[in-house]
Amino acid sequence: MKAEIVAVGTELLLGQIVNTNAQYLAEQCAAIGIDVHYQTVVGDNVERIVSALSIAAGRADVVLCTGGLGPTLDDVTRDALGRYVGAELVMDAEGLRKIEAYFAARGAVMVESNRRQALTLAGADVLPNDTGMAVGTALRHEGKLYVLLPGPPRELKPMFERYARAWLRANMDGVQPLFSKSLKFAGIGESGLEHALLDLIERQEDPTIAPYAKEGEVLIRLTSRAATEAEAFAKMAGTEAEIRRRVGDHLYADEDVSLDAVIVRLLRERGATLAAAESCTGGMFADMATSHPGSSEAFLGGVVCYTNGAKRVLLSVPPELLEGENAPGAVSAETAAAMAEGARARLGATFAVSFTGVAGPSPSEGKPPGLVYMGVAEEGKPTETRELKLSGSREIVKLRACRAGFYELWKRLR
Repeated sequence: MKAEIVAVGTELLLGQIVNTNAQYLAEQCAAIGIDVHYQTVVGDNVERIVSALSIAAGRADVVLCTGGLGPTLDDVTRDALGRYVGAELVMDAEGLRKIEAYFAARGAVMVESNRRQALTLAGADVLPNDTGMAVGTALRHEGKLYVLLPGPPRELKPMFERYARAWLRANMDGVQPLFSKSLKFAGIGESGLEHALLDLIERQEDPTIAPYAKEGEVLIRLTSRAATEAEAFAKMAGTEAEIRRRVGDHLYADEDVSLDAVIVRLLRERGATLAAAESCTGGMFADMATSHPGSSEAFLGGVVCYTNGAKRVLLSVPPELLEGENAPGAVSAETAAAMAEGARARLGATFAVSFTGVAGPSPSEGKPPGLVYMGVAEEGKPTETRELKLSGSREIVKLRACRAGFYELWKRLR
């Protein structure tokens, strides 16, 4: 099946926001066997949206629209689709009840325009909005599939994953859908992983094997076409078992989840806690650790000690490590170890991870950009350090250092 994504919003045409929804939906469509052939951006104008819908329906089986479902007068995507297919707008009772309850719970007055967010098309299926107000619409008309999704990604993604994806699969007549499974790896690069699996990749048929690389981690996506998910996963089982046999030491998850999320989960499961001592990473490690629900059960706190004075005062790093003719200096394994031990002791954590180094772009203390020392202190065990020689921009160096820290924790927790 062929699809076209129609993103509605004058702010997109003006360059005021980036169209990340198109990238997300294209990826999601590919994962279920729908090929996106075109992407269109159109402003908040009924006539132009109708024209875009007409063109899309003429060359695609599936038309996915994002944006223009809000309460204001320029949110006219529903109106445009209704005009194009000849369907009237109707009120979704459950959607309206949710909107009214939202305002009542806050003691706020609901203006009449908010009712527009509960509108859908006669004969369509409603896609509930679990994270916002505007309901989505899924309509089959004259052999074509139309899906209207809200513009904010925090609303669009849950709506697609919980409701729209299943609706599309149920309406893919005569087409077996694709099912995918993600295997996530750390501590190994894309080229190293590909080399270990090269013969499997070269002779792949069904399931297919596709590697994807991100900063500090690699994903293998196994994909198979089958009538059901259970049947697809059964077809993948043999290939997955062989991948695990070859590179299982680097496999940290069999779903598309970040390594820092896995670490938070493992810490919670074991009743363990984590602290951080950061110099060159400037709090990025703590930010990543606390970006997941439930992280307060595992992450006790972090210290950003950017200067030598802060390292001494906040973490009790001995001054002889930091200053003096023969001192190893702030950028050293010795200082990284002292920082990790200081953070663990001060906060009473099971683990503490520290980072001190040169994020760049200029050298510091005669040390080159990208040189980072990491320390890992663990209750009841000797503190270990690791020297990292990283490349990339200042932000990339910081990110890669943080991911290395999570990888070291994973090796201990797995």
